[in-house]
Amino acid sequence: MTAAENVCYTLINVPMDSEPPSEISLKNDLEKGDVKLKTEALKKVIIMILNGEKLPGLLMTIIRFVLPLQDHTIKKLLLVFWEIVPKTTPDGRLLQEMILVCDAYRKDLQHPNEFIRGSTLRFLCKLKEAELLEPLMPAIRACLEHRHSYVRRNAVLAIYTIYRNFEHLIPDAPELIHDFLVNEKDASCKRNAFMMLIHADQDRALDYLSTCIDQVQTFGDILQLVIVELIYKVCHANPSERARFIRCIYNLLQSSSPAVKYEAAGTLVTLSSAPTAIKAAAQCYIDLIIKESDNNVKLIVLDRLIELKEHPSHERVLQDLVMDILRVLSTPDLEVRKKTLQLALDLVSSRNVEELVIVLKKEVIKTNNVTEHEDTDKYRQLLVRTLHSCSVRFPDMAANVIPVLMEFLSDNNEAAAADVLEFVREAIQRFDNLRPLIVEKMLEVFHAIKSVKIYRGALWILGEYCSTKEDIQSVMTEVRRSLGEIPIVESEIKKEAGELKPEEEVSVGPAQKLVTEMGTYATQSALSSSRPAKKEEDRPPLRGFLLDGDFFVAASLATTLTKIALRYVSLVQEKKKQNSFIAEAMLLMATILHLGKSSLPKKPITDDDVDRISLCLKVLSECSPLMNDIFNKECRQSLSHMLSAKLEEEKLSQKKESEKRNVTIQPDDPISFMQLTAKNEMSSKEDQFQLSLLAAMGNTQRKEAADPLASKLNKVTQLTGFSDPVYAEAYVHVNQYDIVLDVLVVNQTSDTLQNCTLELATLGDLKLVEKPSPLTLAPHDFANIKANVKVASTENGIIFGNVVYDVSGAASDRNCVVLSDIHIDIMDYIQPASCTDAEFRQMWAEFEWENKVTVNTNIIDLNEYLQHILKSTNMKCLTPEKALSGYCGFMAANLYARSIFGEDALANVSIEKPIHLGPEAPVTGHIRIRAKSQGMALSLGDKINLSQKKTSL
Repeated sequence: MTAAENVCYTLINVPMDSEPPSEISLKNDLEKGDVKLKTEALKKVIIMILNGEKLPGLLMTIIRFVLPLQDHTIKKLLLVFWEIVPKTTPDGRLLQEMILVCDAYRKDLQHPNEFIRGSTLRFLCKLKEAELLEPLMPAIRACLEHRHSYVRRNAVLAIYTIYRNFEHLIPDAPELIHDFLVNEKDASCKRNAFMMLIHADQDRALDYLSTCIDQVQTFGDILQLVIVELIYKVCHANPSERARFIRCIYNLLQSSSPAVKYEAAGTLVTLSSAPTAIKAAAQCYIDLIIKESDNNVKLIVLDRLIELKEHPSHERVLQDLVMDILRVLSTPDLEVRKKTLQLALDLVSSRNVEELVIVLKKEVIKTNNVTEHEDTDKYRQLLVRTLHSCSVRFPDMAANVIPVLMEFLSDNNEAAAADVLEFVREAIQRFDNLRPLIVEKMLEVFHAIKSVKIYRGALWILGEYCSTKEDIQSVMTEVRRSLGEIPIVESEIKKEAGELKPEEEVSVGPAQKLVTEMGTYATQSALSSSRPAKKEEDRPPLRGFLLDGDFFVAASLATTLTKIALRYVSLVQEKKKQNSFIAEAMLLMATILHLGKSSLPKKPITDDDVDRISLCLKVLSECSPLMNDIFNKECRQSLSHMLSAKLEEEKLSQKKESEKRNVTIQPDDPISFMQLTAKNEMSSKEDQFQLSLLAAMGNTQRKEAADPLASKLNKVTQLTGFSDPVYAEAYVHVNQYDIVLDVLVVNQTSDTLQNCTLELATLGDLKLVEKPSPLTLAPHDFANIKANVKVASTENGIIFGNVVYDVSGAASDRNCVVLSDIHIDIMDYIQPASCTDAEFRQMWAEFEWENKVTVNTNIIDLNEYLQHILKSTNMKCLTPEKALSGYCGFMAANLYARSIFGEDALANVSIEKPIHLGPEAPVTGHIRIRAKSQGMALSLGDKINLSQKKTSL
């Protein structure tokens, strides 16, 4: 430790708006004032000394007039005063006055009040002068036998500190504390004593532990934690001791304290890789997750379980605990459930998949009955996706899962229903034996589907996979049932006219005659237009979609009818039945076209939908073999290609993940053998083991570890000019939610600068935690000032301020040097993330803040520009590489990232290469950013603007 880091132990927060008092007035208050005045005066003296004032004239006054007082507040303030006051002369010798203070310490150590004794002992831990401590040793030893535990535990701490700093003052400290520990009953005293033995004399600590190893479960949790630490250190330093202490660790897994259980489980995993040890530790982690109420604790312990799973030999052990892990699903927090399901999915095997599916099916059914929780729908989606993955990996399970899940096609939550539909589509394509079951179930739930998007998907599946005559006729029956009475226009007009009663028409007022496109009359009155709800309730689903103006479903229906009609023709040989079926299909399309052109729907049919339905009518009228192939073969081939590409992509990502786990050791890397390491090279063996363990797991400490010096220099910001009287520069260290500014302040003048203060302010979602303390700088001296800033969201933050100081001997006002702004880079908070296309589209629709950035770069290659944006924004490209391969002059890609605060950021890159401007023309286009918060969208846009301008050719 340098002297600069070891000056002060106690931080005092004080208002600095008043002028410092004079030494004469303080002396007067300390001599003649009452207890209250003396207290205030002593506080002011402490603050002035902290600010760099020496005040040597007051030392004797305080010894004479304040030290004898018995007031507890005065006693506490005096301990702070003796801690910070200079105790030596400039040449390093102890001040004569301190002998008197030493006598006062001795009296306080023998004081009948336990608080004064204990607080004095705590204060002695901070003293660094052996001459002051030497006369006090008998009194400190005597405190070990005090009746009160507060005094005894502080006496242990004082002895430990003195032994560590000045061993000659109490050479027998380990033996003394060992004897004290044997007879001590208080948990906190035992903990302090045991902690001292661990660091001062490990052998004695082990001897004590050996005598009471069977009673460890009965100890207090604070002592148990220290015992776990000792076993961890000893077993790593001397592996032969593991057998001696591993039973103790097993016993501590049953501790009543969650903290002890957590530490014991972590220690057990590092000490032994035996299946029984891993199983015991994992079981302990699972119990902690279930019993702890704090979701953050659950997530941390879940991470430890996931780390266990990463080890190949441990995965088999954890597979047997999948059912126990699923008990965590009782937690309502979505993030915990998400991690749990992912872990269970990673551990599932052919031995336990059946049990897993049963539990998940029960959970799905539970979510159907519970609607009050806001995350229920998202949880249902997670369950559906997990079951989907299980069915794909273990096809035998699909038959059990599909009937349960298909009930959710009629669910009000479109997202969950869409996931089920995607699953059904994949299952029906991959598993031929399940097609009859899926078609049968789909026909059962078809009429109950409420969402038009799901309806379209269901229509497609039925049209594509109904292969028997009976199924095709069932589809046609369901479509007719869902469409209602036809022709639609006439039936709607009749219904509207028939609902009106004559007396109602009279009472309401003059009716309005409407002429439809067919030339028929329809009567509409205020009454009929004001009561549409009943009619809408009675409408069949498909008819309702069409009358709402959603004719895209009509185009899908036309394609489905064409497919099943062409297939019906190939299955049925009778010409009459063929013509009848085709005519019915054409009638349905024609009546929908007629409806689209009438004024009944809320929105008219689009030209695209008209063209599609007309094409289908033409195909059915001709029934050519070519069209039959296109509709009934190539469509399914497209789905097959898409699913195989998706499977290939999943395998590729799994391969990349496994490659990440395997640490590659270069041919010229040195091998470090712990047994051959010299003792002076190993400052602490357990740290060495921890580092080697992390390296073995491929878990390097930080990105900065590769080149820490270069990365640190990149984060140094110059705050003032070289010619300013005070030079300042800051190293900005970002650690998740905290920013630590390490500011170097250099006095470049020949004067002493007093009350030199770093005054900072923040702009954005940043908050300064504490005001840096003022200090005194000698001529050409320097000092480091640390300032902490809390971050609350991903937003470009700015820290600004100035350095103010007084020049000693000058009568002028305070001097000020304005600092440059420190811009906090949001890239420290943004991490690449993945999401599905459906989630991306959903978020894109939901997020209200958009920022459009125009591409302004000198990069001439589209792919190079995209890679540059990904690198500078920490975003991940969701568009697969195959979709971006090749060259066509333009590119569109979706990017996604998440901040450490859980904020999502989406971006769509649409760029092109203007060929008419020549091969050297730069890329042009736009980047659209969407985020939930305005700050995120703007900050990311600023980052992209800055990064594309910095690019050099």
